[in-house]
Amino acid sequence: MSEPYRWKGGDIIGSGRQSAFTTFGTEAAWLAGLTGWMVLGAVAIALALAALMVAASRSREGALTHRQGMRLVLWAGGIVPSVVLLALLIATLPAMRPIRAARDDLRVTVTGEQFWWRMAYRPAGAAAVTSANELRLPVGRDVVLALEGGDVLHSFWVPGLAGKMDMVPGRTNTLVVHATRAGRFRGQCAEFCGLSHALMAFDVVAMEPAAFDAWLAAERRPVTTAASTGARLFDAHGCGGCHAVRGTGAAGAIGPDLTHLGARASMAAGIQPLTTANLVRFIRDAPAVKPGARMPAYPQMSAADATAIARWLETNR
Repeated sequence: MSEPYRWKGGDIIGSGRQSAFTTFGTEAAWLAGLTGWMVLGAVAIALALAALMVAASRSREGALTHRQGMRLVLWAGGIVPSVVLLALLIATLPAMRPIRAARDDLRVTVTGEQFWWRMAYRPAGAAAVTSANELRLPVGRDVVLALEGGDVLHSFWVPGLAGKMDMVPGRTNTLVVHATRAGRFRGQCAEFCGLSHALMAFDVVAMEPAAFDAWLAAERRPVTTAASTGARLFDAHGCGGCHAVRGTGAAGAIGPDLTHLGARASMAAGIQPLTTANLVRFIRDAPAVKPGARMPAYPQMSAADATAIARWLETNR
């Protein structure tokens, strides 16, 4: 991920999109401001200390009386640093206020799995919509993220959106976020969770409210290609035992929901562009791409069958 490369659709993706300095959320902007104030305060104190050291090293012996020395210690070592730190505290206290959630705010349950992300959108007054490995947010609206650990400890981290928060099995931690501009960004698991911890990323797509509402409505619809060759092979090879594809008989809940996989920019939890070749390789031998993944290899599946399944999944948008 150190070199930029191009996803389908033309977006340039590189290391810069997962950065605390590329903010697109209210909390991240506050954190960036807090960091700036803390750095300025630290520099001011360091410069003052350096000036005192230089002055002390160049002054002649006995230049200060005991009384003058004690006054210098009081002001330079006590009063000035205390005033600077108090000013920093007052300036940064607003950053400690959590965003208040309203009853009708969109709620998204994010569950960390080994090694992918389950996303369940729960708009007020409507049925939940399940997706995977891609978090979509409406710009300008508060969104409540209910963070859960499905198996082991994980940690939800989108540097440009908000701070880190742990995902603990058996417990739900709540993070309220507010996206301020549209774009595609990157999130990452920040808690070691197994062999493919470093390969557990996800895309965050901040969208204008109207575009988000249209996407959520489209995501709710089932696929209309259940009679295609790829769909039949998907069923014949038992893929529906772990994966769900709404509009077909596949209703598995062990692995990611693949209903509208073709609308996502990446696959395998954000580590590869979504292409036919990458899908075929992952379908036939997922552990080779993601060590420790619970999806078994299918060496008995022909390349032709895997290609047909991959192309069918790509058409489901």
